Amino acid sequence: MTFRISADDGVAPSRRRFVQGLALGGIAAAGAGLWPRASWALQSPTSRVLAGTDFDLVVGETLVNFTGRTRPAATINGSLPAPILRWREGTTVGLRVRNALPAGSIYGDMTSIHWHGILLPSNMDGVPGLSFDGIHRGETFQYRFDVRQGGTYWYHSHSGFQEQAGMYGALIIDPIEPEPFAFDRDYVVLLTDWTDLPPQALFARLKKMAEHDNYYKRTLGDFIRDAREDGLRATMAERRGWGHMRMTPTDISDVNAHTYTYLMNGTTSPGNWTALFRSGEKIRLRFINGSAMTYFDVRIPGLKMTVVAADGQYVHPVSVDEFRIAVAETFDVIVEPSGQDAYTIFAQDMGRTGFVSGTLAVREGLRAPVPDVDARPILTMDDMGHGGMHGGGHAGHGAGQGSAPDHAALGHGMDHAAMDHASMDHASMGHASMEQGDHGAVAMQTHPDSERNNPLVDMQTMAPTHRLDDPGIGLRDNGRTVLTYGMMRSLFEDPDGRAPGREIELHLTGHMEKFAWSFDGIKFADAEPLRLNYGERLRVVLVNDTMMTHPIHLHGMWSDVEDAQGNFQLRKHTVDMPPGSKRSYRVRADALGRWAYHCHLLYHMEAGMFREVQVVE
Repeated sequence: MTFRISADDGVAPSRRRFVQGLALGGIAAAGAGLWPRASWALQSPTSRVLAGTDFDLVVGETLVNFTGRTRPAATINGSLPAPILRWREGTTVGLRVRNALPAGSIYGDMTSIHWHGILLPSNMDGVPGLSFDGIHRGETFQYRFDVRQGGTYWYHSHSGFQEQAGMYGALIIDPIEPEPFAFDRDYVVLLTDWTDLPPQALFARLKKMAEHDNYYKRTLGDFIRDAREDGLRATMAERRGWGHMRMTPTDISDVNAHTYTYLMNGTTSPGNWTALFRSGEKIRLRFINGSAMTYFDVRIPGLKMTVVAADGQYVHPVSVDEFRIAVAETFDVIVEPSGQDAYTIFAQDMGRTGFVSGTLAVREGLRAPVPDVDARPILTMDDMGHGGMHGGGHAGHGAGQGSAPDHAALGHGMDHAAMDHASMDHASMGHASMEQGDHGAVAMQTHPDSERNNPLVDMQTMAPTHRLDDPGIGLRDNGRTVLTYGMMRSLFEDPDGRAPGREIELHLTGHMEKFAWSFDGIKFADAEPLRLNYGERLRVVLVNDTMMTHPIHLHGMWSDVEDAQGNFQLRKHTVDMPPGSKRSYRVRADALGRWAYHCHLLYHMEAGMFREVQVVE
């Protein structure tokens, strides 16, 4: 087996290639020193693999140029992405992280590294203010812990906006036991988003003008067309519904390609990151979404992808044409290219405003046709969890926009039953509420008192469903086989085996115009920690009351996603929550200490969608 992550020796690139890399997708010469050798495309410019058990990592600033303008990035060992780290299950790793950020850096004087999805002691988790004090300028912090798992993961800063600025890298852990699938070559495909704006300035803009990147609001022409297709009354009602919520159905993502340049392994599309193959080989592609804010829909035209692992954990193999990868998720796929010399790896953003592409090829310099970005999706009332009240469906625009909601039901003055989600035991209530089939049969969702008359909450879902079999907005009925959570099952039974002893329900809440995000309408600064008893098995139920999709990440413990009947289905470290969804997962509280629990959309986390979880004896 050939493990093709590290770069090979080669000759220096031509001047033309140097200019292309400098202007369109790499570390600027002033920051890199020497340009990487010709085979850099096997991974990314200046990136290297660091393997073993002992590592030295230096956090600093490096000049980069992805758009024709040179900007400072926050980097590890001068590389964007950071070096690929390769560990082995069953070993103990030590990582010395030195903070060499210059005085006056726009990225602050303190840094950290979080090992995403890795099981470790809480004081090694790398979250300033919870697990440790952070690493201040000039200081070195020693991470040391046992490696207790295998698979594809990643690591990133958990300080301010450094993750957005380039502090992220792939983490590959070789398992002790043989893997249940074969492959000949192995590549990391790390998808990220870059902005030339200082991240602090982007956050400030989101707080002032949350819809800045929503260039596609519907026009009078759209209204006339909708009225002609769906009838004037239905169109008026649908527009009133969105107006009542002070939202727009074209607002798919907060930040998109009008601000971002998308990268594949630190390279733009013109840079053409390339993975080499020989016809008939089995190629393992380890997809990692290390973006700050971007969901990607990934496909390789002409090739089926067999998904063999999700978030580092083996799943029963499933063959698909396309998958959506949420921020912070990882998917391992096997492809078998043959019959042509090149294939395009194509990743478009969920809002269809842009893409990044690379190439699978028999030699460098080849390209395959790049597909057009798909048609722009539009949210429906059913997407927002209101369709079941009026019979709306998961329809795209051509099939109608769905019906308008009951405006009284959308208000925040409803008399909901009080719910102490952090402590109450719902086991006696059963789990029937999660068995949601036909939308019309779903009982109206109740909401916590903290959402009532709350200026930080601009909407609530009334009829959420698990949506495990829904590929998501923009992917339904597109003629391709698209991966869903419902298609994936872990290759092992429930590792705990116990039924949950209690249930915690949390609502994902927000206010679009204010760019305020929270759990249960309570931002992090005002929220009490969630307390778990060491060793207990509990069920977490998440209800997405917002019109945005949120990837929810619990540090230190696995999230074992349940199917619609409450049975164990899929082990994850990041659980995607589409709008109008209600999903549950089991947690074994087997890690003492203080842990972060948050939306992995960086600016949502910074705006308040963050909780502390305490596991206590």
